[in-house]
Amino acid sequence: MSDTLVSEVRPLTPWQTVGPFFHYALPWEGGENLLREGVLGERIIIRGRVLDAMDQPVSDAMVEIWQASSSGRYDHPEDNRTEVPADPAFIGFGRCPTNEDGVFTFHTVRPGPVPGPGNTEQAPHIAISLFGRGLLRRLVTRLYFPESEANAHDPILDLVGPERADTLIAKRDEESGGVPTYWFDIHIQGENETVFFDV
Repeated sequence: MSDTLVSEVRPLTPWQTVGPFFHYALPWEGGENLLREGVLGERIIIRGRVLDAMDQPVSDAMVEIWQASSSGRYDHPEDNRTEVPADPAFIGFGRCPTNEDGVFTFHTVRPGPVPGPGNTEQAPHIAISLFGRGLLRRLVTRLYFPESEANAHDPILDLVGPERADTLIAKRDEESGGVPTYWFDIHIQGENETVFFDV
């Protein structure tokens, strides 16, 4: 049988979630902590809930985050900008299952601005992926910080528009042990549905 015929007979496997097994198979101990000893920048806590269309908590979802360091550099080989220093004490990627109340928590640093499309600069943000029961593909969104003046000219927020951009802005909460805390609920559906991106 030729290679051409084999590829015609065996189509690519589509995206599929495994079901409600995330808490057992994919998270790892300490996955919610993106910090090592000596990390540079301002430490922050990101906390929020995953909510369904009826505003009920989703207790078996998994949240991933990916972000730049405090200097605006990603912990990735393709980010080889020499003018932006790397921080070996910053991991840049985290994964956290939701608890019985649908809550997730990450310990990280406030990210710096990063390059955007067409030589623009993106406001400091955190990329978020959501996996869960009934989702055939991950949902992708972003978290922005309410006090950032750069939000006003962020190219992605401009695409979203002012009427929906609020779903991407975290709320500053009380400080926990001197560490600023930001609350960010992810609404999968419903009247307050979070903006998700087709990536």
